[in-house]
Amino acid sequence: MLLFIEQILNGLQLGIMLFLMSAGLTLIFGIMRIINLAHGSFYMIGAYVAATVASYTGSFLLGLLAALPAAALSGMLVELIVFRKLYNRDHLDQVLATFGLILFFNELTRIIWGRQPLFMDVPSWLSHTVELIPGIPYPSYRLAIIFVGIMVALLLYLLFTRTRLGMQIRAGAANREMIAALGVNIKLLNTLVFGLGTLLAGLAGIMAGPILAVEAGMGESILILTFVVIVIGGIGSIKGAMIAAILVGLVDTLGGFLLPSLLRLFLPAATADGAGMSLASMSVYILMAVILIWKPRGLFPVQG
Repeated sequence: MLLFIEQILNGLQLGIMLFLMSAGLTLIFGIMRIINLAHGSFYMIGAYVAATVASYTGSFLLGLLAALPAAALSGMLVELIVFRKLYNRDHLDQVLATFGLILFFNELTRIIWGRQPLFMDVPSWLSHTVELIPGIPYPSYRLAIIFVGIMVALLLYLLFTRTRLGMQIRAGAANREMIAALGVNIKLLNTLVFGLGTLLAGLAGIMAGPILAVEAGMGESILILTFVVIVIGGIGSIKGAMIAAILVGLVDTLGGFLLPSLLRLFLPAATADGAGMSLASMSVYILMAVILIWKPRGLFPVQG
């Protein structure tokens, strides 16, 4: 039972990481109607810049403060140079162009940082464990990731419901031509939205740095799950991204934990472990298929 609760916390932590990625990506697609396969590259940029600054200064916070603007500014620069030429092109052109960006950023990181992965240390003030329930010590850094994700969700809620910029973003997601006709600088709005989206991806990369190896191509694996989250939650919906991310995180984590044990009740241990892990890797996509059969536009589709 204690191990099960720990796995639920791990699933929640994975879900929060996916939310940080999917919130930015669904925001970009929701208002700009552009498919950005290179979103994982900004996750990678955040991780690399944070790891580099933290290794030179010995401060995780300085790495965080350097990586966030680096991810946002690189995103806005890419929007100015590349994406402005893609808005009126079909989705196939967008897919091909952003796939090219993936190759570009992966090679650029190899040129700058080399092929060896970088490693970030968990900050000393978050390197201990917290006993949430007697008998369940849990790493404080993973709890910090959950807390950061909840705070980001709250800030995004306040941004979209309490600020003029949020109102313009929501209006732009519903009808870009109308808000442009009302005098809103749609080009500037696109750049700001893209920068916010890549900042969130960079934040996810920073948070993942002390848990995973920082290496070229690290964004592609999480990008696949990010797209699953967006499809399940409803394209363009931040609320949907939050709920779907937690669902996907829990299903992915608990599937790998429970399925092998359940199959051992009927199959030999070696067969059960292999089949269980295979089914666990499919569980997220089975979840997506079931939800799309029930609600083809996702759990919380954006109207309009």
